[in-house]
Amino acid sequence: MKRIFSCCMVICLSLLLSGCLYPETEGAERIPYEEQVQQVQEAINQYREDNDGILPIKNKEADTDIYIKYLIDFKRLVPMYLPETPANAFENGGVFQYVILDAETNPTVKIFDLRIAETIRDIKLRLASKEYPPFKERIAPNVFSLDFKDLGYKEDPTVISPYTNQNLSFVITGDGDIYVDYQSDLYTLIKDMESIPFKQGDDIRLLLTEQSDFVPAYSLPYTIDDNGEPIFLTEKQN
Repeated sequence: MKRIFSCCMVICLSLLLSGCLYPETEGAERIPYEEQVQQVQEAINQYREDNDGILPIKNKEADTDIYIKYLIDFKRLVPMYLPETPANAFENGGVFQYVILDAETNPTVKIFDLRIAETIRDIKLRLASKEYPPFKERIAPNVFSLDFKDLGYKEDPTVISPYTNQNLSFVITGDGDIYVDYQSDLYTLIKDMESIPFKQGDDIRLLLTEQSDFVPAYSLPYTIDDNGEPIFLTEKQN
């Protein structure tokens, strides 16, 4: 499948994960992602056992967010531990990036959709033409919404949540970095919980990964406020 680098990515994203949650790729097998994640997990476990705990991962910068930091290097797994790279993996023309979460204590295979990154790139390209970002509202300390119409969008770009199928918006920090806002997902999850296994100041994004094969890619940390509702985790709260 050819990767799409254009503004029509926003439209494509509206179709993402709306059905069986696997990509419509040309020449790729339509295998549910759960099966492929499990196959990769088994390969990772065996590789780790055979290599004194070493993981087949690509090098990333130390300050990379933990949810996209440990990318799986399929070249180390194929063909000894996997017959081939998963059909839905980016390395094989798919849209999912495979990563390892909890690498030091319990290496667990997860995925995220790289088309999110393409939308973020498009937003940044449009921002590059502006002297200052068109901030709209202050959402939290150093976190803002954007006036996307001022950037030439007819509609605000969104992504479909892999957790709730809700539309998720994008936010910008004072440094000009773009992130997906998973606050509504966390709110939906927390409101149905009898108790929250976190305290104020803890990063609660783990709640999203515990029951899902997806990680909250390109996200800021979140914590809870006095009422137990999700808010952005700012430096003041650390």
